[in-house]
Amino acid sequence: MAVSYFIGHGSPILALEQNGYTEDMRKLGESLGKPDGVVVFTAHWTRPGLMLTATDGVQETIHDFGGFPDELFQVQYPAKGSARIAEELRERLTSEGIGAQVTDARGLDHGVWVILRHLFPEADVPVIAVSVDPSLPPQEQYRIGQALSGWTDRNVVIIGSGSTVHNFREMSFGRPDAADPWAKEFDDWLVERMRQGETEALFAYRDSAPHGRRATPDYEHFLPLFIALGAGSGEAELLHQSYQYGSLSHLIIRFG
Repeated sequence: MAVSYFIGHGSPILALEQNGYTEDMRKLGESLGKPDGVVVFTAHWTRPGLMLTATDGVQETIHDFGGFPDELFQVQYPAKGSARIAEELRERLTSEGIGAQVTDARGLDHGVWVILRHLFPEADVPVIAVSVDPSLPPQEQYRIGQALSGWTDRNVVIIGSGSTVHNFREMSFGRPDAADPWAKEFDDWLVERMRQGETEALFAYRDSAPHGRRATPDYEHFLPLFIALGAGSGEAELLHQSYQYGSLSHLIIRFG
């Protein structure tokens, strides 16, 4: 059975924090052991078509944010890549009619290393970062995931890294542990639709979900959910749900 994950990567400061969310990521990492590699579709690398990092060397830790403590900019996640796994992944996507290219000129953005720092704190699992293409509708994002469904049998972890509720205009930074009812209502609707396998309703989330448009003004953060959904099989399992600043959602969902 194919297994994949969606992880809401939250604020970069989570790389330094210890809370219920990071603890559940740590537990998930322990349950995964030491896979041959981890593939992360990251909302912080957008471009037309798919691009994969392909190198056997240590990858740069990209601090693609501002306004945070100096301590955060000192964090390094010196994970190596795997040119072999990246090429296998590219071939798999291409064989399913999905264009993909590889590059050795990009490191790991915070959509990748913030979560991996908790999942695999020793940075001892090869990492392949993958860009996302916001020009594609949910159905096509799902198809990208489906192309990898059988491929996950080879002990490579597939993760979609984004956020289901990600609206900066709605965030209340003076309420770091708060959850706005409307944000939770949106996430609860998503989880139930995924548990029921109602993919058509999920594809139409902007109009069919409560607060669908309010929750997802930046589609690039939401779309990794569809990739993870397509890559897994079986029922969706909610592993964690919490919020920061009222409406910044932290979900961990296992598919399969």
